[in-house]
Amino acid sequence: MKTKHTSSQPIGIFDSGIGGLTVAHALVTHLPKENIIYFGDTAHLPYGDKSTAAIQAYAIKIVNMLLQQECKLILIACHSASAAAYELVKEYIGSKALVMNVIDPVIHLLKEKYITKHVGLIGTRQTVNSHIYKKKIDDLNLGIRLSSSATNLLASAIEEFGNHRVIDVLLETYLAQPNLQNIDALLLACTHYPIIKERISQHYQKQNDGHIELIDSSDIVAQAVKKQLHKNNLLNENGTSAKHFYVSDYTESFANNAKLFFGEDIKLEHYPLWD
Repeated sequence: MKTKHTSSQPIGIFDSGIGGLTVAHALVTHLPKENIIYFGDTAHLPYGDKSTAAIQAYAIKIVNMLLQQECKLILIACHSASAAAYELVKEYIGSKALVMNVIDPVIHLLKEKYITKHVGLIGTRQTVNSHIYKKKIDDLNLGIRLSSSATNLLASAIEEFGNHRVIDVLLETYLAQPNLQNIDALLLACTHYPIIKERISQHYQKQNDGHIELIDSSDIVAQAVKKQLHKNNLLNENGTSAKHFYVSDYTESFANNAKLFFGEDIKLEHYPLWD
């Protein structure tokens, strides 16, 4: 039996840490009346160096929590978890909620705007080794050339230091890799990376004496969520925009970044799923 949803029900979002806040912020911008429930699995961050089986186990437990909160749509706001667990989560949830990931909206954008282009990709080892972007791009058969590179320490460094100049040392090493040269655009295939978007852009300006287009999934995904809610008559246009943030392990960096993203004090609730 299909579950009946209402527009006033919240959107559930989860990620391993602060990266998903980039998506949550974009959602609040594009969908200002929607109620948001965010779960940061800070006890297990980053997901990028975890096994597929581990990520799937985390995802199912988090999804159960979000279903208890009666979310109408659950967004996997993490490329690693989207690659490893989306199909499983979708099957597990069935009709209890709409389910979206952060990969398919980006593939749709590439299909529209990057035919025959050379696109670089940086992401976690889990995302890159899954080859999910390559498979989906190859299926398009539009002559898009993809060059992927695992930049595994970046997510952890961003969690620890935020948008700090210490990140530049990692970028100089990672972005100097031969397969990331002479590209038309760079896909930021980790929701942490938009936090350091300006530093990535500056690196390419210095190296190439020019501008490179950065593909930031946050706004792309937010627009896709809006479209999906509209399609299902679930857009909340009269809501109060209540925001609830849960973490599996309290960290100072998450609290500080949440405040920075939303320009207000954010109350974090410790939700110990694994205690």
